[in-house]
Amino acid sequence: MAGTGLLAQIFIDKFIDHLPYYRQIQRYKREGVIIKSSTIDGWQKQITKLLTPLYDRLKEKILTQGYLQADESPVKVLDPLKRGKTHQGYHWVYHSPLEKALFFDYRYSRNRAGPEEVLKDFKGYLQTDGYSAYKKFGHQKDITLVGCMAHARRYFEKALDNDKTRAEHVLTEIQKLYAFERVAKENEYSHEKRHAYRLDNAQPIMEELIKYLVRECQIVLPKSPIGVAVGYSIRQWESLRAYLFDGALEIDNNQIENSIRPLAIGRKNYLFAGSHEGAKRAAMFYSFFGTCKKHEVNPYEWLKATLENIADAKMSELDNFLPQNFQKS
Repeated sequence: MAGTGLLAQIFIDKFIDHLPYYRQIQRYKREGVIIKSSTIDGWQKQITKLLTPLYDRLKEKILTQGYLQADESPVKVLDPLKRGKTHQGYHWVYHSPLEKALFFDYRYSRNRAGPEEVLKDFKGYLQTDGYSAYKKFGHQKDITLVGCMAHARRYFEKALDNDKTRAEHVLTEIQKLYAFERVAKENEYSHEKRHAYRLDNAQPIMEELIKYLVRECQIVLPKSPIGVAVGYSIRQWESLRAYLFDGALEIDNNQIENSIRPLAIGRKNYLFAGSHEGAKRAAMFYSFFGTCKKHEVNPYEWLKATLENIADAKMSELDNFLPQNFQKS
């Protein structure tokens, strides 16, 4: 019978410290404790079932905030139909900057069916990169697409060797926009004050920048690196300037990109998920632990306390167990 401390440590080691189960089994074996992989798999299934209502509640909270950042990251999954082969699935990630909470959702592919299902009732601002799967949401009356300035900036960074003069000019203007963001952050501006500050300072730069891009678009070769950078920014311009609409919005998607990094580190260590169900279970733990990190909550303490108490909790008490409410509760 596993205690809550052992269970919490196993999943912290796997999903935060990226230690595969087989390595953990070897470590326990050195201490004279024999744990089979099938036993750990059974524990994970039971805990996932126990935490599913909380996972659903976390998703519900995030989707009602009115402002979401979205991104996706590949994950290799063992394919039961092809022995020794892996399938490329995707973890779609949704971040609420206002709630400072994350929701990971595993999907079999990168097509738009996943976000369409998750976001079918969402209303508000949706911030993404320029991936085509999100384009449809910009045509919905209750959703405003917000672009990622960092993503646009990368195109011009790649174009420096191709056309240094034009690329440096755009990068300098974007740097000014980020300087305004730093001022607002360092001075802890309210959303209302940041909105007004952007309109006074960032909006004039944005207006001149789009004029420059449209003019240069007529000159540069469309398929050259600088042509690709200019073309991308022009196509995305309405969403790139949308962060000026509301002081609660961020200029880029960097917060969610940083939240996805544990997935990349994990992939290097345990290479693939053992099954599609395993990838779904992983999405749950990444959601909880990512939210813990956002709120500087000790994930071990949160999981141990949650496992000890949630079985006796009422549905109306679930919010108390969310990582963002842990220290308060």
